[in-house]
Amino acid sequence: MVYHAGLMIDPAIGALLAGAFALLFVSAALHKLLDREGFVRAFRAYGVVPEALARVALLVPLLELTVSAALLTAGARTGAAATGVVLLVTYAAAIAINLGRGRRDLACGCGGANDARPIAAWMVWRNLALAALLAATLLPWGSRPLGPTDALTIGAGTSVAALLYVSLDTLLGRVRARAAVLRGAS
Repeated sequence: MVYHAGLMIDPAIGALLAGAFALLFVSAALHKLLDREGFVRAFRAYGVVPEALARVALLVPLLELTVSAALLTAGARTGAAATGVVLLVTYAAAIAINLGRGRRDLACGCGGANDARPIAAWMVWRNLALAALLAATLLPWGSRPLGPTDALTIGAGTSVAALLYVSLDTLLGRVRARAAVLRGAS
């Protein structure tokens, strides 16, 4: 038996995280691809890249789709996770830059064509927390064989993670919107 002094991640937890993030990235890409014009407008509105680069905005959802698929492939998982972390940190930085510019009315572009939620500080923290969770998949994975209980854990855990993400995202968006309404009423 070889002793490994560093941190390791259980393969069931690693697979659960990889599955949940694959779902997150494919969902994000589909939102962008279903409303390409809206996404390109939102991308340009952020004003964080030169106009020449804004013309290639549709490469973002293609990159998200690639990350999503590669997270589910053992040989490509490390590169996909690292790329996903960079994407999430980049999204957080773009939001933070615009908040710093005082552009709190800028639509986040997070939830598809019908979601015009303005950017908020909690979105920066959300993306940084997601990046940290995804980074956990970069740890070495244990080598134990996965069994039927692990399959149930991975499937149910991925479903619960997706539902929890959607619920928290909706809740935080509504809390911020309600607070803005209350501030306007006073």
